[in-house]
Amino acid sequence: MPKRTRFTTWRPLATAATAALLATLLTPVAAQAAPRGSEPVHSYEDAIREAVWVDTGLDGDRDGKPDRVAVDIVRPRETARQGRKVPVIMDASPYYSCCGRGNESQKKTYDAQGRVAQMPLYYDNYFVPRGYAFVGVDLAGTNRSDGCVDVGGRSDIQSAKAVVDWLNGRAKAYTSRTGTTRAQAGWTNGRTGMIGKSWDGTIANGVAATGVKGLKTIVPISAISSWYDYYFQQGAPLYDSGPAWLSDYVDSPDARAKCAAVQQKLVDGAPRTGDRTPLWTERDYVKAARKVKASVFLVHGMQDLNVRMKHVGPWWDALAKNGVERKIWLSQTGHVDPFDFRRGAWVETLHRWFDHELMGIDNGIDREPMADIERAPGRWDTSRVWPPSGTRTATLRPGRGTQDGVGTLGLHRGHGTASFTDDPERSETDWAARIDEPTPGKAGFTTRTLTRDLRLSGSSEVTVTATSSTPTAHLSAVLVDLGPATIRDYADAGEGITTLTNRTCWGPSTPADSSCFKETKAKTADVGYTVVSRGWADLGNHASDHKGSPLTPGKRYTITIDLATTDHVVPKGHRLALIVAGTDQGLIDPPAHKPRLTLDLSRTSARVPFTGGAAAFARATTGAATATPDATLLDGVREPRTTHRVPEASQ
Repeated sequence: MPKRTRFTTWRPLATAATAALLATLLTPVAAQAAPRGSEPVHSYEDAIREAVWVDTGLDGDRDGKPDRVAVDIVRPRETARQGRKVPVIMDASPYYSCCGRGNESQKKTYDAQGRVAQMPLYYDNYFVPRGYAFVGVDLAGTNRSDGCVDVGGRSDIQSAKAVVDWLNGRAKAYTSRTGTTRAQAGWTNGRTGMIGKSWDGTIANGVAATGVKGLKTIVPISAISSWYDYYFQQGAPLYDSGPAWLSDYVDSPDARAKCAAVQQKLVDGAPRTGDRTPLWTERDYVKAARKVKASVFLVHGMQDLNVRMKHVGPWWDALAKNGVERKIWLSQTGHVDPFDFRRGAWVETLHRWFDHELMGIDNGIDREPMADIERAPGRWDTSRVWPPSGTRTATLRPGRGTQDGVGTLGLHRGHGTASFTDDPERSETDWAARIDEPTPGKAGFTTRTLTRDLRLSGSSEVTVTATSSTPTAHLSAVLVDLGPATIRDYADAGEGITTLTNRTCWGPSTPADSSCFKETKAKTADVGYTVVSRGWADLGNHASDHKGSPLTPGKRYTITIDLATTDHVVPKGHRLALIVAGTDQGLIDPPAHKPRLTLDLSRTSARVPFTGGAAAFARATTGAATATPDATLLDGVREPRTTHRVPEASQ
């Protein structure tokens, strides 16, 4: 749990003194008239638009000159005339020219003088009139920046950190990419908030983990906290690519011509063995969470199969351990921005968050519930703290059933064995749909039908003791809610949303930059089961999380598989299932062999966080029906897509 549960309201010393004086002079009515939020009083059309190039202090492209990253700025003209300094909202991205930002894939465009004409997304349209500057940073090696993309490494992070330093008077910037005329940031008070989805949010995580002064808050949306966990989990390779492919995907043409050495380092440092190398250590922001001073407003889709929920749990827990002020939204979607699944509430909440964190406005957001969680499409619950108070881990144990591979799940230790043969053509959807059938590719275990709701909240883990018939074996562990529900269709191309044709507007526009974006609605599916949480591992990593080794066929090994963080209520009348299997088709790569694995049920268990702990589980399963359900095929979402994924939209 966090050391503190309230945010510290920022107020400049002079402002605090003035407020104290006014409080003694003003009538109660006048005192209550203090602003509760920033207002759109500045002209967006007349805003200052400029570009600077910040010196990162690196020479990633090895051309003998320090790399400069391009920084496009939109800020109020009125505050500049008045000599008032403004806070900054910043999105540092590799996507501004190659791929686009947001649901409509917007790119930066420029006028004849090289000033940004269209800044993607709505942040500038909405916040600049309210007294903020918006800053869009091209990561090194992308768009108009020097250097090389190194996929979450030193170059990526320094690209954005150097800009925060410049905004606070600690770094150099220039008015052109190659010139010598210096640019100053005298128009800002240095208070910076970083925001962004996916890779952009990942950069925010990484910069916060440097502890850089001036970064006051970050809003990482569907963001990576450890790049190893984007490509692997406990030795099991995810998808079919590595960081070298991703770097090439976003590199500018100039960077591709200069960055062969960086590309080779990415190839050499990220072998598909699944071993943790120094490259991954450098890109693990969780281990540096102790340095984070910025508050964190985290947003993630609980069915995100691109940047999975595995990136939430360790990061959130590390921030809590170090007393970082936090807020979280968890949706039922996949890799989707909250602007596209809860637009009105999101813009209002984000506005209040930045007002509180960057302008020091006491608007009460620090006294509201920490967590918003989507329970059904468009239906949200809140929790005062997250995970909620009273959440405790219960140890669930699989047992043999009346049919081979169709077992039980309860609090008492099981006995005997369960076996399955890895079938790389099958996935979690096949296993869950046939949970009550003795299929050869999985071992399934289910609770009794619940007599009351049961809430899971947090991170689970499954300890498996198994023998393999081959020297290599991959394992998947899945928790499933068995019962009918209407959920967001996260396996659809929109990952839980459908884009409409009508638009809504979020701030003023210019001829080159519209604030109006296509609306969306929930894309739903009626299902007979819902996958709640999942995790994978290479059994060869049983002795080390850092390095795998060949298995001795027939020898017993024990490994604990981390399951992704979630928050899910299994309703009364449903069952909870644990499935252990081999390759999860479309989500992890298969091993070199097709092993037959045998589980020792007496030494296999799942540790699951329930609100109310083991006692809540016992109450929910006491007196429940014990009859074996009919072995009918359950409906679910389609199988996960197997196309290349990048940390943005699943393109």
